[in-house]
Amino acid sequence: MRIPLSVPDIGDAEQIELAAWRIEPGAQVNADQELCELVTDKAAFPLESPHAGKIVSIEKPAGSHVKVGEVLAYLERE
Repeated sequence: MRIPLSVPDIGDAEQIELAAWRIEPGAQVNADQELCELVTDKAAFPLESPHAGKIVSIEKPAGSHVKVGEVLAYLERE
């Protein structure tokens, strides 16, 4: 099952930057593993994997400005 990993609603943030990826496409990840760091003008937030599986693609590069709901990557669930 392919699962989209989207920017969560992290509060009243007008701008969200995808600061850094902690994984690469093809990486096996565990549930709750940090995948990337999202930064607003107020704080930094980790995006964690909801399930164990394999990252099949990354849709947004580090340094991108993203919005709530935008797909950042796809996870193939085991």
